[in-house]
Amino acid sequence: MGLLGEGAVAIWHDLTAEGRTEFYDWHGSEHMPERVGVPGFLRARRYVAVEADLAYFNLYEVCAPAVLVGPDYQARLNNPTPWTQTAVKSFRRVSRSLCRIAATTGGAQGGLIATWRYDVPADLATDHIAAVQKSILPDLAGNGMIAGAHLLVADQAASAIDTAERQARGEPNDIPSWILLVEGWADASAFHEIRQSTLSDAVLSAAGASGAATFGLYQLQVTITPEDLMTAKA
Repeated sequence: MGLLGEGAVAIWHDLTAEGRTEFYDWHGSEHMPERVGVPGFLRARRYVAVEADLAYFNLYEVCAPAVLVGPDYQARLNNPTPWTQTAVKSFRRVSRSLCRIAATTGGAQGGLIATWRYDVPADLATDHIAAVQKSILPDLAGNGMIAGAHLLVADQAASAIDTAERQARGEPNDIPSWILLVEGWADASAFHEIRQSTLSDAVLSAAGASGAATFGLYQLQVTITPEDLMTAKA
C-alpha cells in the first residue's frame, strides 16, 4: 500500500546504552499509543537498524500536514508526560522532519525499509519531484522485491518549532530536507542492488539531488494504529 494520508513525521535517532530497556517499554506502552491517539494520526511504526548511521527510525503517518502544526499534536509536544521527560533524555543525534508526502506507491507494508536522506537545491525541487514520480518510483514499483516506495519533503519551518519535548532531550534536531523510503518484503540483499542501481547517488544526482545521500536499512519492530487502541480498550 502507499502511505496513509498526506503528511508524515520521520524520526531517526540513537540511544544511550543505559536507556534502551526503558525506551522499549515507554515507546511501545505509552508514546506510540499517545501519538496515534492524536486526531489525524493514522499509523505509527518503529524500526531498528540493520545497516545505518542511526539506530532507530520512526514513521508516523497523518491525514494532512496541517495536523503536525495543529493544536492537538502541538499540545502533546509541549506537555510531555513525566515518563516522556525521563525517557527522551537517552536520545542522541536526533534527525526529525515534519513532512508532506510528495509521492507514494505500493501494495503492502514491508518488513524492511530503506531510507535515503539528502538535499535538493530549491530551484530544482519541482524537477526532482517530477523525476521521482515519473521515473524512480515506477522503476521501484516494477521490482518484485519492493512493497512500496515514497517521497517525503520536509517543512523546514514546522520542523524547527521548538517544543518542551525537544527541550527535555537537550540536543538540537537535525532536519533532513528530502527523504526517500523504500519498503521491501524480501531479503536485505535486494536493497543493496537497489542502492547500486535505481537509487545510487549518481541516479539521485541526475534527478537534482546535491551531495551524497545518507542511507539506512531498518527492520520493522512494531506498528500501532488507532484501530489497535480501540481493540485494546474493548
